[in-house]
Amino acid sequence: MNTLSLALRNLLRNRRRSLTTLLAMSIGLVAILVFGGYKSNVIYGIETGVVQHSGHLQIQHKGYFSEGGDNPTAYGIAGYQHLIDVIKKDPVLAPMLTVVTPSLSLGGLAGNFAAGVSRSVMAQGVVVDEHNHMLEWNDYGMKSYSHPLPLVGSGTDGVVIGTGVARKLKLCDALHVSNCFQSSTASASDGPQTPDDITALSALEKTNTPPQDQTRIEMLASTVHGAPNVASLQVVAANNLGIKAIDDVYMAMHLVQAQKLIYGGSEPKVTAIRVQLQHTSQIPAAKKRLAQLFEDEFMVQSLEVLDFRTLNPLYGQTAQFMGSMFGFIAILIAVIVLFMIGNTMSTAVVERTVEIGTLRAIGLRRSGIRNLFLCEGVLLGLIGSALGVLCALFIASLINNSGLSFTPPGYSYAYLILVRIWEDTNLLFGSVLGLIVVTVLSAWWPARRASNLMIVDALRHV
Repeated sequence: MNTLSLALRNLLRNRRRSLTTLLAMSIGLVAILVFGGYKSNVIYGIETGVVQHSGHLQIQHKGYFSEGGDNPTAYGIAGYQHLIDVIKKDPVLAPMLTVVTPSLSLGGLAGNFAAGVSRSVMAQGVVVDEHNHMLEWNDYGMKSYSHPLPLVGSGTDGVVIGTGVARKLKLCDALHVSNCFQSSTASASDGPQTPDDITALSALEKTNTPPQDQTRIEMLASTVHGAPNVASLQVVAANNLGIKAIDDVYMAMHLVQAQKLIYGGSEPKVTAIRVQLQHTSQIPAAKKRLAQLFEDEFMVQSLEVLDFRTLNPLYGQTAQFMGSMFGFIAILIAVIVLFMIGNTMSTAVVERTVEIGTLRAIGLRRSGIRNLFLCEGVLLGLIGSALGVLCALFIASLINNSGLSFTPPGYSYAYLILVRIWEDTNLLFGSVLGLIVVTVLSAWWPARRASNLMIVDALRHV
């Protein structure tokens, strides 16, 4: 307690210097926390969006991820419902699970005959209720931009398309899509004219469907045997997917409709089984257990389990970039604080050389002198950390309530700029602990030099 009291008095003796040092430390910690909170919001936001749509894990045929983009139906999983039932009933996996649902990816050509235009699309067949349940996952309490598919209660021919597809197919007015600019007549920029083979196939399909309205389209796809197949579809809504490249080709439909297009009367299959867990930290345990199940019961199909990081390389690239930026800023600020505190403590040693000699002369050991200066460094670190955290939380609150937004590269609508500091305990306590460690390291060398001063030399110092 005496050492702590003396250290506090010494800091108050040089208020201006101590205040300048504390200000530099606080500003550095604020910069680290605010940028770190922004980084956390970006990373957690991307993870939340990815997990909501694709799950934490996907079960696929080996080779589908790298080679199945051109021909996804060649990698169909047979007997998928039995596999889903086994996963749901497994005593190890069941407590971890939120949703286990199949999906079928397919490509095709969508046409709007009323406007005489067509468009290449990438469709996803899903179980609508289970897909919408996946969109409710929000383990980090993020602001979610996902909206449920408005296919609940629609017929099996109902589909949802991206606003880019709606624009290309000239459905903006019929679907009441805002900020959707399209020409009044078809042109080459709107896509190729509807091919004759689609028109012929559609004529056969129309005999079994109600009269076509303004939101009805046709989709041509290749069956698993390579034959063309066409379906008449009812567009329920157009959603903005956020990323323009996806928005221009996106289509979601009922799984049974997608299977009918691809497999016809053959055994229906799926290209992936999406597994959504309660927490991201459960991924290693879930992957290990799924691998054991495959070895025991499903060896024939050569299945593999991929996590969301592998399925979405952009997530890893973004996390790596943001992490490197945060690391660079943290190191830069740490170096500045290191030299700032080191300079402050070195100046204090020079000014108090006679005092150090006096303390040594009356019996204070070298360790006592060293501990005194180290205690001053720790006090600077604690006070600076407290001020920095309070200022950072205040600035984060201002930013979070300001409504500021920006449109990321490749996206078609703006996202709010938010800073997560209090919610990210690892960032908060890690930054505070790091600052205190830096202050102790900064004070160590001056403290060591002070403790090694000879008593006679210190007392005659001028």
